[in-house]
Amino acid sequence: MTIKTVFKTIAFTLLLVVVAGAAMALWLRFEFARVKASPDALSSWYQVAVSPLEPGNRTAAPCKDQFPHRKAFFGALHVHTAASYDSSAFDVTTTADEAYRFARGEAVPLRLSSDPPDFTPPTVRISSPLDFMAVTDHAEALGENRLCYDPDSPAHDTLVCKLFRGDLRLPVEDHLQSIVRLATLAIFGQDRSTRVCGEDGRRCRESALAAWRDNQRSTERWQDRAGRCEFTTFHAYEYTLAEAGSNLHRNVVFKSDTVPQAPLSAKDAPRPELLWEWLRRTCIEGSPACDALAIPHNSNWSSGRMFHPYSNLDLPVDEQRQRAALRAALEPLAEIMQVKGDSECRSGITSVYGAPDEFCDFEKLRAPREVIADCGETQGSGGMSLKGCVSRYSYLRYSLAAGLSEREKLGVNPFGFGIVAATDTHTGLPAAGLEKNHPGSHGNDRDVQRRLLTRVEVPGDIATGSPVRYNPGGIAGVYATRNSRAALFEAMRRRETFGTSGPRITPRFFAGWDLPEAICQSPDYLAVAYRGGVPMGSDIPPAPRGAKGGPVFTVSAQGDPRSGANLLQRVQIIKAWIDREGHTRQAVYDVAGDPGNGAAVDPETCAVSGPGFSQLCASWRDPEFEPDRAAVYYARVLENPGCRWSHHTCLSLPPDQRPESCSDPELPWQIQERAWTSPVWYYPATGPGG
Repeated sequence: MTIKTVFKTIAFTLLLVVVAGAAMALWLRFEFARVKASPDALSSWYQVAVSPLEPGNRTAAPCKDQFPHRKAFFGALHVHTAASYDSSAFDVTTTADEAYRFARGEAVPLRLSSDPPDFTPPTVRISSPLDFMAVTDHAEALGENRLCYDPDSPAHDTLVCKLFRGDLRLPVEDHLQSIVRLATLAIFGQDRSTRVCGEDGRRCRESALAAWRDNQRSTERWQDRAGRCEFTTFHAYEYTLAEAGSNLHRNVVFKSDTVPQAPLSAKDAPRPELLWEWLRRTCIEGSPACDALAIPHNSNWSSGRMFHPYSNLDLPVDEQRQRAALRAALEPLAEIMQVKGDSECRSGITSVYGAPDEFCDFEKLRAPREVIADCGETQGSGGMSLKGCVSRYSYLRYSLAAGLSEREKLGVNPFGFGIVAATDTHTGLPAAGLEKNHPGSHGNDRDVQRRLLTRVEVPGDIATGSPVRYNPGGIAGVYATRNSRAALFEAMRRRETFGTSGPRITPRFFAGWDLPEAICQSPDYLAVAYRGGVPMGSDIPPAPRGAKGGPVFTVSAQGDPRSGANLLQRVQIIKAWIDREGHTRQAVYDVAGDPGNGAAVDPETCAVSGPGFSQLCASWRDPEFEPDRAAVYYARVLENPGCRWSHHTCLSLPPDQRPESCSDPELPWQIQERAWTSPVWYYPATGPGG
């Protein structure tokens, strides 16, 4: 072969490589083509029908049990099933019916789509049944997920669907395969896949409607209409918005079975205000039988964007005020904790003044010792990848304080939210409860080694997971006169709610000018408290003429009565406010119990020891009360120390099978479970802060 021939061969080969590469690029461009989000897409959503899916559903019988002083009901308001694209990407097969069955106390198999035919999956049973629940599958990719698993769908054999189902696997580690599948749909962001959804996206929208109808049927099927009122279901879904790599997710919960017959997603409403306005116009004002609220969650992932003050935005004051008022009307609650961490507070934020709070280190995805720059008054980015600055507006405590300032500037408090907690389980099984035997929350973390992984990066820098820093999640508590949709929803609307990190602790919190300081000795504690004060979630009324000092606060708590639960250690009242120099301030007061009781937990066996309390009660006055300064107060109840779920799991493994996270000194091995009440607000009648 001559040199000339060799060069011709090389040139021809290179040409083939270039042509093949170009063809591959064109093919991938075709397979991943996008239906661009239309700027006027939202207009058609105002024509969505608002009605019951099946108007013939029989009316529920009146509840036989009524509780004039309101009973604590426990439930889950953040649950994903296989209808959510991120659940199915992690092999979850749990249906909405199975999720509700689990909440009722039945054992449900934690089955994965990748399980071999002869494999017997483990069964999971909740520690005690729930009183209410909502399945909140993502509206985003609701149709795509359904189409990709339908063998009769024209989308089924597309490259996107093959990658999403895992039929085609990229050359990455096994534990990353599910992350790749998740990213296959997540990379479309606000857009849709042309190959999956069709040129105009209609195929996915119609498929999403079918999935939403299935969700409604399951929700109605499990609603208890008998007079015993043992279990209440809510129609709900998740609105999943991300902005600058930061979380702005909400769960939308409806009061009745009269709901919009299509769930508005972030693909068509790319700002939370658009969601609220749609809910207001179509549901609340559009039908006398429809009502709705939205619950933001994972503000700890939001880079300060979740609760950024409206007065900081470059908008006319009237528009700032309108947005704040809309939010105040549609978002009466916020989620303080779930599997992806605690959103109450964080130590080390330099723009927060006051003595450090050691209990702010609880369940953090970014290690408490990590030194992170303070975002200050700017909005950060990258929160979902555990990157970027840390903002006080990512945490409920400091956002509650910001709401006081917003009220002074705008005349409305957009951050006057009550508190709930949740799991955000993606297995359909909201198993928050005791730390031992935690089954994982994302499907393939059913495998213990995956559950104990320290860090998992989502390709494309979409997010960063930390399975071992995740937790079993929390639970929502609602004080209502009966276990019915209407009663529970109205309690959520008035913010008489609380959250716990899993245990069934029942806290009560009241404040008023006419509460006797010896109220804890009263045999009619609740009657006296409701008569002389206001419950959690309320504004304290103006001081009566001649009042001296501040209002009286009273807080009580019953410990979790279930077998294996820990004793209570103490009750604290947390105060947040904006001082005269404009600084965000915090103060924590121990008001009941014994912080020095010597309670302990054995690191080798997880056996707990030491004294504690099954119930606690105290009345208290703020020693730093300023009559002319607005403030917000809530109570926090702490159990004695116990082992964290990860330590229980590590101890269950032979020493030679324990991964690195089991000896990581940065990972806490013990925790103090807790409950948080909704706040009460003090506003002076006149003057600064009023």
